[in-house]
Amino acid sequence: MTLVLRHSHVAALLDRVAVLDAVEQAHSDLSTWAAQNPRPISMGAPEDGAVIGMAAELRSADLVAVKVLSDLPGNPAHGRPRQRSTIVVTSTVTGECVALIDGRAITAMRTAATSAIATKYLARADASILGLVGAGNLAVEHTRAIALVRPIDRIVVWSRSSSTVEAFGEKIADLKIPVMHAESVDHVVAQSDIVCTLTPSVSPILLGESLRPGMHVNAVGAAPRPDEREVDGTAMARSRVVVDSRATALAKSGDALLAIAEGAITEADIAIELGDVISGRTPGRRDADEITLFDSTGIGLQDLATAALVIGRARAAGIGTDIDMSA
Repeated sequence: MTLVLRHSHVAALLDRVAVLDAVEQAHSDLSTWAAQNPRPISMGAPEDGAVIGMAAELRSADLVAVKVLSDLPGNPAHGRPRQRSTIVVTSTVTGECVALIDGRAITAMRTAATSAIATKYLARADASILGLVGAGNLAVEHTRAIALVRPIDRIVVWSRSSSTVEAFGEKIADLKIPVMHAESVDHVVAQSDIVCTLTPSVSPILLGESLRPGMHVNAVGAAPRPDEREVDGTAMARSRVVVDSRATALAKSGDALLAIAEGAITEADIAIELGDVISGRTPGRRDADEITLFDSTGIGLQDLATAALVIGRARAAGIGTDIDMSA
């Protein structure tokens, strides 16, 4: 039987601590060849749209998955979200379609969890001021996830809309962390130990000349497209860059590909995967003054690890709808 889970089902079943642990283990498994995450494929769609297939295999769960991500820039003009996704999970033992899952909540939480894991391994141990460029739902998820791995004393946040910053503060009020509304992106960088860029920007919003020794950056928000980015080539060149998957970054990360095209860095600089840092195969931060940057493109293995967790919880709680796909 195939378990069908709607967005509301998934949102009710997700747990940040469990997702963080599952995604961290999945990246470690990728480093030790206990998981696979091949390069994604991309197909064109109307109005400069793209449909991306993100596949992964997790041997410990005997599962494979493909997330179909639609990135449609024309959608917002019609009152629809720019991105939508569906995750298809299949058993490697029986070949049965195990689950069909809406990808929205999984994508948001696994993205924030991965940034938190990168922060755990790359940020200085004394990092306590979190800077956010963007104040939407992704900022809320990142705040909650990163607060699990670092004792955050203050949040500095910038957004073009002051009302968005106010709403952000209300959504994380239970954490009791002071929130400061920054006047600019440079203001965020100047005051923060950890900076997350969380905007749909298509051109650099964070400039490398503003980075300070010892800080850590999570570059997250840009769409998985080779011509869109949030950080410039100088930021990439000044940082020790870590990626979720080298193959994915060299196919879909505008932050990496545009910096390479400009000559700011080379492909050799996109060599360190997060899983290799977790497993100990490659060192992460090497000294207190080093600038580290996690280039988060997003990979199917993160979706699969989170989906496996959700499926187990749904089965235990009797949540979702079973369908016999072979009938």
